[in-house]
Amino acid sequence: MADAPSSHSDPSDAFRLDGRHALVTGAASGIGEATVKELARAGASVWIADIDLAAAAALAQSVASARALFLDVTSPESIAKAFAQLGRLDILVNNAGIGHVGSIETTEPEDFDRLMEVNVRGVYLVTRAFLPLLLAAPEHSEAVGTIVNIASVSGLVGIKQRFAYCTSKGAVVAMTRQLAVEYPRMLRVNAICPGTVQSPFVEAYLEKFHKDNKDEMRAELRARQPVGRLGRPEEVAAMVRYLASDQAAFVSGSLFTIDGGWTAA
Repeated sequence: MADAPSSHSDPSDAFRLDGRHALVTGAASGIGEATVKELARAGASVWIADIDLAAAAALAQSVASARALFLDVTSPESIAKAFAQLGRLDILVNNAGIGHVGSIETTEPEDFDRLMEVNVRGVYLVTRAFLPLLLAAPEHSEAVGTIVNIASVSGLVGIKQRFAYCTSKGAVVAMTRQLAVEYPRMLRVNAICPGTVQSPFVEAYLEKFHKDNKDEMRAELRARQPVGRLGRPEEVAAMVRYLASDQAAFVSGSLFTIDGGWTAA
């Protein structure tokens, strides 16, 4: 008699990406770093694209199927140089971004412009440049190119003192939906909208804006998410892996909140 199948499958067998080529922007730390490791674990070859080439190279040393790539998402010249190094791309993860604290009254025009330059124009420039590769599906394959944009709950709900950031992430949500409609059979485009995730991004925010009351603010960040904790980069990376896989072939133009119940409350 044959053994009954185990009810506990190996998680590494789910949502495989063997033979796929991926590029992650802002990939040297935080959500980007976790995403690189997760996609590589799934079998993909991954470009670690970051403005901090040294950090990207250090990460590449620990991930066998990954390579470091200098990329400034605000520079068409930098993006063109990066594009020249790729021969194929199946998965693009637009993760690079910056934050800002301030109401419309305290957000100076140069701060607003910088947020839009990185968080919005950067997504536009990178996506536009790599689109030809994403649309060039391999021969004899039903797979289509996949884009996963890392947006934010800030693009879905209003958050006090986040005028420019909410504006920029709302634009990423709109771009996601528009691209999914523009290329419905040639490209799958989805966005993940995390809540507050424990990462260098958040630590840098605390250091810059709440240097004298970090512990108090960290407690507030945990409390505004009903589950009572910050998210983990690996939790966002796991969703990226699913969205990039064939199991998500019917998923496009969708938004996925990973926010501990924040937007449900």
